[in-house]
Amino acid sequence: MERTKLTPTKKYGLIAGPIFFLLILSLPEMSPITPDAQKVLAVTTWMLIWWVTEATNLAVTALLPVVLFPLTGVMPVAQAAASYGNRIIFLFMGGFLIALALEKWNLHLRIALWIIRATGATADGIIFGFMSATALLSMWISNTATTVMMLPIATIVIDLLQLNSGLPKERLKNFALSMMLAVAYSANIGGMATLIGTPPNIIHKNFMEKLYGYEINFLDWLMVGFPFAVILLLIMFVVLVKVFYPHRLGKLENPKKVIEDKLQELGPMKTPERLVMTIFIMTALLWMFGKQIQALEFVKTHHIDIHDSVIAMMSGVLMFVIPSGSKKANYLLSWTDTKELPWGILMLFGGGLSVATALKNVGLIQLIGDSIADNTGWSILIITGILVLIMLFMTEVMSNLALTSIFVPVVAGIAVSLGENPLLITIGVTMASSCAFMLPMATPPNAIVFASGHIKVFQMVRIGFWLNLLSILLVILFIQFIIPHIFEIELGVIPDWAIEK
Repeated sequence: MERTKLTPTKKYGLIAGPIFFLLILSLPEMSPITPDAQKVLAVTTWMLIWWVTEATNLAVTALLPVVLFPLTGVMPVAQAAASYGNRIIFLFMGGFLIALALEKWNLHLRIALWIIRATGATADGIIFGFMSATALLSMWISNTATTVMMLPIATIVIDLLQLNSGLPKERLKNFALSMMLAVAYSANIGGMATLIGTPPNIIHKNFMEKLYGYEINFLDWLMVGFPFAVILLLIMFVVLVKVFYPHRLGKLENPKKVIEDKLQELGPMKTPERLVMTIFIMTALLWMFGKQIQALEFVKTHHIDIHDSVIAMMSGVLMFVIPSGSKKANYLLSWTDTKELPWGILMLFGGGLSVATALKNVGLIQLIGDSIADNTGWSILIITGILVLIMLFMTEVMSNLALTSIFVPVVAGIAVSLGENPLLITIGVTMASSCAFMLPMATPPNAIVFASGHIKVFQMVRIGFWLNLLSILLVILFIQFIIPHIFEIELGVIPDWAIEK
């Protein structure tokens, strides 16, 4: 059995978490922090220490509220545990099931190869094709799974080019480096486009629904996330291929042959693939037009709920009951396939939401927001920029799931205290949490491509630093000009749903 190495950082973190928890609990009462707020602060500190040091699995840390909130008297266990059964968790679960079916029948690979083939045979076209395919798949399946799938194909292309080419070694090295970074960065960027593309998006939706009763549907997020992802993808392509690591290679025939060979290896599209594709397209269309369907008179009269979670789980269930028409399996999915489901991420959603609820209930979110609003004369734009910058650079060294769970509620409190709609800043901060381009350990895709051996740390830091800064600028521009338009936000006005009842 493989054992996880317990590093000194993890050892110290494992001990420091409960020590700081007890230390904060033992402090004398400090106005305006109430005793309950002090307890929530102690629990949150313990969780943050374990999340930052990765003393134990992120999902295990996310279960602490179920234990500590009841034991400290902050909330009963029924209330603490309720967050782990939130309907948004089922939205992500349904998305995971669809992704499992795509992977099981190799439909994701076929789609990726189609896209790469369509981009042409030039070196730039091949890189752009890998970027597009990776980003598109990452909109629907995890960025880790997408990277693991795309990396071997990219490696074959690189190896073939290096073995059968008389081109200068430096150009080939730049091509390989660009290809590897393009796969990692595109996997991170693509997930930002849809609600189910990356966990921070769902955590944000969770928070807005549970604490404010405001629902962000699939289409709402798509109208912001998709253009943001496309623009950032284009910026990344130019900065990567034209500025930092230009290869100046022209038309390439060998890589094109690799793609054709891979498609021939897959053979013609089979019945299970067609069935999964049909369900996938149906699900996407229902997500995009769910609000319009919900507005139909028949639907309203019969009190039918077309929530994104219902659509996701309906599609997930269909995968288990529709015959595959293949000898490989009776149905498109079997329950044994769910061993690949990232159950830990679902637990992390629940833990983050439980903490956010407690932070709001004891007034800590409002307290932090008021203290910042009262002690600075800075404009909302400057404060927004600082918050986005903090989120983006912190996510280089900390899980964006854990960071979003803690940081987004605080940002919402700051926004309200400054007289702004919390959506305005929280969406931007959530998007920034997926823009970690500097370090190998920042995201799983970064780590996976770094292990390929084609990239050195200083090369990733060199381009990643500038991509981080460009991402911050793009997020601020979206906060200023796009998000208010899409969500009909009136600047300088707190909506009724965000006012404490």
